[in-house]
Amino acid sequence: MSAQRLPPLRLFAVFEAVLRSGSPQRAAAELNVSQPAISQAIKSLETHIGAPLLDRSTRPPTLTEAGRILQRAVTEGLGRITEAIAQIHAMQRVSPGSVTVACSVGTATYWLMPRLTEFYGAHGDVSVNVMTTAQGTPPITPGIDLAIRYGLGNWTDGRVLTLFAESVVPVCHPSLRQRLQEAGQGFDSLPLLHVNSGEDSWLSWRDYARAVGLPEPRGTGRSFTNYVQATQAALDGHGVMLGWESNTSDLIRRGRLVVLPFPRLQPKEAFYLVIPPHRADQPAVRTLADWLSGFVGSERPVVQG
Repeated sequence: MSAQRLPPLRLFAVFEAVLRSGSPQRAAAELNVSQPAISQAIKSLETHIGAPLLDRSTRPPTLTEAGRILQRAVTEGLGRITEAIAQIHAMQRVSPGSVTVACSVGTATYWLMPRLTEFYGAHGDVSVNVMTTAQGTPPITPGIDLAIRYGLGNWTDGRVLTLFAESVVPVCHPSLRQRLQEAGQGFDSLPLLHVNSGEDSWLSWRDYARAVGLPEPRGTGRSFTNYVQATQAALDGHGVMLGWESNTSDLIRRGRLVVLPFPRLQPKEAFYLVIPPHRADQPAVRTLADWLSGFVGSERPVVQG
């Protein structure tokens, strides 16, 4: 398809909003339009593409193969646009009290953002900008002051501080756990929610099963391109996901998700804070870096870059 024949970009934005939010209703509320307008936009996009994107014979509708192909492209494309705009904004800022942190969507949504209120209470003179990326190891690009990364900590593009180790355990909505218990379903037949991020460090259900000695799951389940989508599906009771403690601990504490009776796994990877050399001496950057590392109980540098 040539550039001249691309569908209107707004249709891609609607498609992405439906996928990310999990339903046309939530996408309509987010975009401040009616639900019929959302449905019409999806149908228009299908007409432009020349193939159905949603299988409407299922409830809720699921992606067709064409839909999955377009989903990967749209998520990556809009993600790069968002990153580019964030970088441009960051390069334009002049306030010495502003700090830009790069991290994955899941880390920003479920770990960092809920904790910034406490930071502002102690450091009201520092403004924190959060730039989310599709990667669990966001790069240090122009305008990035700090990066929260998941991996082995062996990066050489900055000073690396240990934040916290991870642990993973299957979780789901309380109502789904009750239904699974009543049906007597075993691990190999659970309705699974998969995250296909394209990163080798991301633990899959097959990886988990092998590591803890459980039979490999038989069902295909449902797949998502990022953790936030999968989490929303779990909160809606659509399946069981691998719950990363950093992202699900607050949801579990509030009773919105529950832990299933399967082994907890601690991956060899952990979360780290990376401080690029050219930003390490900035007071606001140092303040936030010290607070983040102190907040989780570790200030020890593990790699010097």
